[in-house]
Amino acid sequence: MGVYLNPDNKNFGDAIRSEIYVDKTGLIAHTNRCVNTEQKYLCVSRPRRFGKSMALKMLAAYYSRGCDSREMFRGYKIESSESFREHLNKYDVIYLNMQQFLIRARKQEVTEYLERAVIEELREEYGNLFSERITVLAEALERIFAKTRKEFIFLIDEWDCVMRERQDSETLQKQYLDFLRDLFKDQPYVALAYMTGILPVKKYGQHSALNMFTEYSMTDQDALEEYTGFTQAEVKELCERFDMDFARTGSWYDGYMFTKFRHVYNPKSVVEAMRRHKLSNYWTSTEVYDALKMYMDMDFDGLKADIVQMLGGGRVRVNTRSFRNDMRNFEKKDDVLTLLIHLGYLAFDSEAGEAFVPNKEIIEEFETSMSVGGWPKVMDVLKASEKLLEDTLRGDEKSVAEGLDRAHTEVSSILTYNDENSLGCAIGLAYYSARKDYRLIRELPAGKGFADVVFLPLPFTNKPALIVELKYGKPAETALQQIKARQYPRALEGYSGEILLVGIGYNREDKEKPHSCVIERLHR
Repeated sequence: MGVYLNPDNKNFGDAIRSEIYVDKTGLIAHTNRCVNTEQKYLCVSRPRRFGKSMALKMLAAYYSRGCDSREMFRGYKIESSESFREHLNKYDVIYLNMQQFLIRARKQEVTEYLERAVIEELREEYGNLFSERITVLAEALERIFAKTRKEFIFLIDEWDCVMRERQDSETLQKQYLDFLRDLFKDQPYVALAYMTGILPVKKYGQHSALNMFTEYSMTDQDALEEYTGFTQAEVKELCERFDMDFARTGSWYDGYMFTKFRHVYNPKSVVEAMRRHKLSNYWTSTEVYDALKMYMDMDFDGLKADIVQMLGGGRVRVNTRSFRNDMRNFEKKDDVLTLLIHLGYLAFDSEAGEAFVPNKEIIEEFETSMSVGGWPKVMDVLKASEKLLEDTLRGDEKSVAEGLDRAHTEVSSILTYNDENSLGCAIGLAYYSARKDYRLIRELPAGKGFADVVFLPLPFTNKPALIVELKYGKPAETALQQIKARQYPRALEGYSGEILLVGIGYNREDKEKPHSCVIERLHR
């Protein structure tokens, strides 16, 4: 049992003894299938606070022969797997937290410090199998394997911190990547290598030689979707246990979307909300958060318009393939948006190739970044949105139209009205404050078509639902007629309460009062 070689299971024991532990041990069944196969190299990238380190603690407790974890896993999902006993505490595990090495190395080379520390522990266990002159970790492991046939499982946390925190040092990055390539590529002593970080591994200039790794990222988690965050079923169970409203919880922390699991929640935030019995923003400030505004303000054509469109409840197409997987080299707006997906500030629908702002927690992050400066016109729209909603709920058609006129004037330099989709995004932005009490749904299947924007009230808000139809180049009356003709209120089956039918028209030829509005109340 050591610090780096064969750690014990204390850290995982602390996790399962906590007030809230969600069983993610099914991940072990997946990694067991990868042991000693061509798929034994896994790089799992997720945003901060998405359980990356927790997964490594669990894997260490399971694989490390430095402990006996049979009782620790009793009653959890992995215990029923056929592979459970086959691999339990059978391997030499090397556990590396690269953040610690980066801090402790100080003026030394990071890899030099790492190799010295790990080899020191290897000598205690296998010192008679390799000579004192060996200072290269891969060479020491090769000698151990040649004489014992012992295989190692590597668990590396914060693998990408060198890339994130030493962005200007290409020499250090190259040396680090060369170290990882030498340590892993085609090495017979590797039974499994599982790395976690925020960024994927592919494209650091010419040094993309870590291509042996299968990547699981926020653009495609593939088989690990279920273990990326909390699932809808897991959050529903927690809400029942802690007497928290499930719909409200979802509006705060749901929104991350994958192919099979369409509702994935920020796990750290959900845990804090349950513990404190309060829905709030539990993302803590880090160097990544501080950089959000810098990325938002980057001077790429169309970037600000895309961000405004997403804040208005819309989606934008993103080509994620051109991103070089670092936080410095950006060639177009798609690269910036892809980084924000990996950081967790945007969600990504891989089937549609579209990015969007996932939930209220992230909306607040964007709002905080915009309030610092550089986005004054958008902030004016957000501040005015409370009054716009109040005017709508009162049925004050004139004030609503005037409010939309002002909102349009403020954002016209960023977001151009050219169709009903862009109009819908602007409307969503103008009604920004409604998200406190409503779930905004764009293009909701309804009756004989799709309602442009629906505001569905969250439980216990005592607010009416809003069905908003938009007409570009036509009067508001036409929009209201379409709501009725196509029976859009039928989409709210199961909802009992007042519904406001809101028709909005936009006439770009009318420079003074381009917006018109009609509102009708429907009682069910």
